[in-house]
Amino acid sequence: MSKAPIPRVDVTISPSYKGEVTPAWLRKIAKCALANALPNTPCQMGLVIGDDAMLKELNRMYRGLDEVTDVLSFSTGHGGHWEGEEEPPPPSPDISGFFLMPEEPQHLGEVIISLPQAERQAHDAQHSRERELAHLVVHGTLHLLGYDHVEDAESVAMRSREQEIMTAFFGSDAP
Repeated sequence: MSKAPIPRVDVTISPSYKGEVTPAWLRKIAKCALANALPNTPCQMGLVIGDDAMLKELNRMYRGLDEVTDVLSFSTGHGGHWEGEEEPPPPSPDISGFFLMPEEPQHLGEVIISLPQAERQAHDAQHSRERELAHLVVHGTLHLLGYDHVEDAESVAMRSREQEIMTAFFGSDAP
């Protein structure tokens, strides 16, 4: 019996937050999300922990919103929604033909999280920063896989999958 493939998650943490979050813990959450939502599929993704300025600039450039956000996902297979009032930038070049070594698993994209925004949201919701970060990692990872929450039915499906993954990660103590 062959062993299920283990997804690869590359974690980058902004130098100003080194030591505040553990790459191994973040990687474990993302792998749990991938194993649950995309079982037995070799794949890889990137996960970046940044600050408000980084997320605000990316949100402005790629969504047309000049505001801080908690998480952004840049999928190699699914486009995002332009929310701005002005015209969106021209589409990015097609990267479907991007070269990977034959033994490399499919690259799903990048998830970028604002640590300060996660901390504010955790405080407002009166739960731990770890719970909020886990939720944002799961949420962003599901976006890479094509989940969305624009329509009500999509939102219900995405929230249900988020809860399944949070329960798988935290056990019955899932917040």
